[in-house]
Amino acid sequence: MPDGTILIADDDSAIRTVLNQALGRAGYNVRTTGTAAGLWRWVSAGDGNLVITDVVLPDENGFDLIPRIKRLRPDLPIVVMSAQNTILTAITAAERGAFDYLPKPFDLKELTSVVQRALAVPQKTRDVSAEAEGEGDGLPLIGRSAAMQEIYRVIARLTQTDLTVMIMGESGTGKELVARALHDYGKRRHGTFVAVNMAAIPKELVESELFGHERGAFTGATNRGIGRFEQAEGGTLFLDEIGDMPLEAQTRLLRVLQQGEYTTVGGRTPIKTDVRIIAATNRDLRQLIQQGLFREDLYYRLNVVPLRLPPLRERAEDIADLCRHFLRKAEEEGLPAKHLDPEALDLLRHHRWPGNVRELENLIRRLAVLHSGDTIPGSAIAAELKEPVRSSSADDGEEPVSLSAAVERHLSKYFATHGDRLPPPGLYDRVLQEIERPLLSICLAATRGNQIRAAHLLGLNRNTLRKKIRDLGLEVIRGLKSE
Repeated sequence: MPDGTILIADDDSAIRTVLNQALGRAGYNVRTTGTAAGLWRWVSAGDGNLVITDVVLPDENGFDLIPRIKRLRPDLPIVVMSAQNTILTAITAAERGAFDYLPKPFDLKELTSVVQRALAVPQKTRDVSAEAEGEGDGLPLIGRSAAMQEIYRVIARLTQTDLTVMIMGESGTGKELVARALHDYGKRRHGTFVAVNMAAIPKELVESELFGHERGAFTGATNRGIGRFEQAEGGTLFLDEIGDMPLEAQTRLLRVLQQGEYTTVGGRTPIKTDVRIIAATNRDLRQLIQQGLFREDLYYRLNVVPLRLPPLRERAEDIADLCRHFLRKAEEEGLPAKHLDPEALDLLRHHRWPGNVRELENLIRRLAVLHSGDTIPGSAIAAELKEPVRSSSADDGEEPVSLSAAVERHLSKYFATHGDRLPPPGLYDRVLQEIERPLLSICLAATRGNQIRAAHLLGLNRNTLRKKIRDLGLEVIRGLKSE
């Protein structure tokens, strides 16, 4: 039978009963109270081996009670539970010194697992940071789904460390928002947050952009240039789209991670650096390693703490909160107040959202501007979400199909040609190139080779378009219009 007395404080008698029964069956001695005062009496008397407390108690906020408990009994583990399931709740729990945070409702098996870990590991006094500001306004991340609650718990733990983090997720899932949250709520919050999109920097300028350069290091370097590492000194450097970093720069970055120093382009003197690195990617780095495009040793240096962001289709229950947030932002910008009717919300929850949260935000902002009524109906959402249809060749006699359906049909035939065997590795990049090549060629032809107009048409950064043209070996003929 496990040893330990658990002290539980929750205003809800039903929850106290459930926790008492569940932990009692697990063999623990449980004592429950509905007030902070009752919990404090037991703690100050030296009772209990573990505290489980709600945040909202009738006589005192649980977060205000935690520091008092930690000062009196610094080794007593405290588990916080709350129905206010925001990232701020998780971060505040970690900052006040809680062992763990459980969002309500939680699984009783998970609770038992947390209790076992809390009682098994000797607790050390935590260095409690400054109190979190505000009570939820302007939160960097929105969502109360189970998937987001796990993200909040991981972020809360990481804010107490300087560990390197690798954020993985599809485009539009909020990777930079997570990186900013790790910085803004972490130990380096008073330092500078510097974000660099590796895909937007020309290959030949990446090393100078990151590490700086000396005067005369290359043609046009008339003055010494400050790199992003120097700008982020004492703070956080966020390397977005790390999979697009050229191999030469990867070697330099590896040295920074291994030795904590770098040299500028054209320089000889090593420069010590104190920067936390957070990287992000929407690509499969393991596949890039197999293709010789990414260093395996750098991958393991960056992947100290992997953090996967779920796509919006895996957290559809958050869509209502996200919509309210985006409509509120539009209202703050001077647009009329609007809300979505139930049918509209239902349609949004069942959409696939290939562009994730960014796509949802663009849709809501567009409707906030263009829709005249106070209530946005389902018909308006249905019209916006209707997929454009592309026709098959005129003489094939088939019904028009969407682009995604055509790609799916093509891939099904491609897999069928290999029988029971799988196609060669690298399929993802090969398929993307097959789609990118005609897309870029047609857009360049339509803009008569004007890369600025083509980049605007595609919604790409100009440097990104140039890189893709170079990588795909496309010929750009200026001044000619396609027939």
